Amino acid sequence: MTTTTIGPGHFFEDLHVGMEESISHTVSSEGIHSFAELSGDINPIHLDEAYAKETPFRRRVAHGMLSASYISAVFGTKLPGPGCIYISQTLNFRAPVHIGDRVTATVRISDLIEHRKRAIFTCACTVGEKVVLEGEAVLMVPSRAAK
Repeated sequence: MTTTTIGPGHFFEDLHVGMEESISHTVSSEGIHSFAELSGDINPIHLDEAYAKETPFRRRVAHGMLSASYISAVFGTKLPGPGCIYISQTLNFRAPVHIGDRVTATVRISDLIEHRKRAIFTCACTVGEKVVLEGEAVLMVPSRAAK
């Protein structure tokens, strides 16, 4: 696991289309077990190697929502940073993530809605050059004027 440094955060007025941030995490067996415990998702495809060998993946895979949570970490710590509020998220899972994979979650501002103080982001998780998850998110971002 990688420690993420929390930035100061951005006000809506500081944002512009094209801004981008990323974080990376290496998936571990311990992380998968912790996520299963916290989420209640104890599907054996994530936890039982013997079971997973009989599936099309041939080995354990990380929870898709574990990778998605790395996107949330970018939002809450880097861009926009502390104070932002998730409004919505779409997710398209493209490929499995395995123990030992280094997942990079990247978010990029694709649009800004001034009157609502909303930022729209494209989101992707990659392992190397392979996209394993992609989607779009809408966040409410604090305004400097509201301070």
